[in-house]
Amino acid sequence: MLKIKQEELDAINSQHRESSSIINQLGWLEAKKHELLHKFAKVNAGIEDTKKDLENTYGQINVNLETGEYTKIEDEQSN
Repeated sequence: MLKIKQEELDAINSQHRESSSIINQLGWLEAKKHELLHKFAKVNAGIEDTKKDLENTYGQINVNLETGEYTKIEDEQSN
């Protein structure tokens, strides 16, 4: 039976293990990305709910995120 050299076989096996490891890591990253996208969507939905609550209470405003101060947004139709 014909065989390749042991060092060639070792190189092929090492490359195969590295390739498999990378594929596994990519799969994990895709799963993590999917999870983070769902979390991001929930955060954005929360932001929209908070905006609606604030608008119901104060009208249309811009809020300074450092101080909590706000300014009213002038309605373009009233000008």
